[in-house]
Amino acid sequence: MYRFLLTRQWVILTLISLLLIPTMIRLGFWQKHRYEERSARNALVAQALDAKPVPVERVTEPGHAVTRKERYHTVTATGTFDTAHEVVVRRRTNDDDEVGYHVLTPFVLADGKVLLVNRGWISSDGPSQTAFPKVPAPPGGRVTIQGRLMPDETTAASGIKDLKGLPDRQIMLINSEEQARRLGEQVLGGYIQQTAPEPKGDTPEQISDPGKEDAPLNYAYMIQWWLFAAGVPYGWFVLVRREARAREEAAKEEPAARAEPAAAV
Repeated sequence: MYRFLLTRQWVILTLISLLLIPTMIRLGFWQKHRYEERSARNALVAQALDAKPVPVERVTEPGHAVTRKERYHTVTATGTFDTAHEVVVRRRTNDDDEVGYHVLTPFVLADGKVLLVNRGWISSDGPSQTAFPKVPAPPGGRVTIQGRLMPDETTAASGIKDLKGLPDRQIMLINSEEQARRLGEQVLGGYIQQTAPEPKGDTPEQISDPGKEDAPLNYAYMIQWWLFAAGVPYGWFVLVRREARAREEAAKEEPAARAEPAAAV
C-alpha cells in the first residue's frame, strides 16, 4: 500500500520535509537569541535611565570607551559652551523622520577638559547644505547641564559612512578621539545627548528617550517557527494517509469495473 513512497515525487517531498524541520528549529532558536538579546538591551536601558544622575567625570575620561552598561546613564556637568568650535552632524533625522543636522557643541569643564554635547536636531532647510547652518545659541556663561551618556559612533555600529571632504564644521560621526585631535584638547570619551536645561523655543529639538525594542515579537516568532517545525511531519503524515486511502479505493474499484462488462453479457 505504501510503495508509492518510493516514487520520485514522494521521495522529493519527503526529503524537503526532512530539510524543513531542522531549518525551522534553527530559525526558532535564532528568534530566541534575538528575544534574549533585545530583552537584555531593554533591561540595561531601563536601568540606566532610572539610575540617579552622577557627575560625568565619574563615568568617563579622555580615551575611555563607553560600555553597554554605561550607555544612556544620566550624567551632569558644569562648565561653558564653546560655540566657536561647534560642528553639525549631517544626515540625522528627528522623530518625524525629517532629515537635518545634530548640533555638537564642545562643553568646557572647570579643569579644562572637554565634553561633547549633542544639543539636538535642527532642520537642514536652506539654500545649500555646504554652508554652515544657522544654529540656535546655547545658554551663555557657566551652566550645569544634564544628558544621556553615549559611546563614540562608528561606521560598523551605525552603518553611516565617515565621508571625507565635507564642508567646514560638518561631520558624519560623533567620535571623541577625532574631536580631540581637531580641538587640540583633552576630550572625555563618548558624548552626551542633552536633556536639560530645555532649549528656548524648543530648538534644537532634543533627542527623545530610547524606545524599547519589540522583544515579545521575537518570542512570538520563536513559537511560530517551532510550531511550523512540528506541523511539517504531521502534514506529511496526513498527505501519506490521504494518498494511501485514495490508492486503496482505486484498487477496490478496479475489479468491479472489470466485472461489469461480463455481467452485461
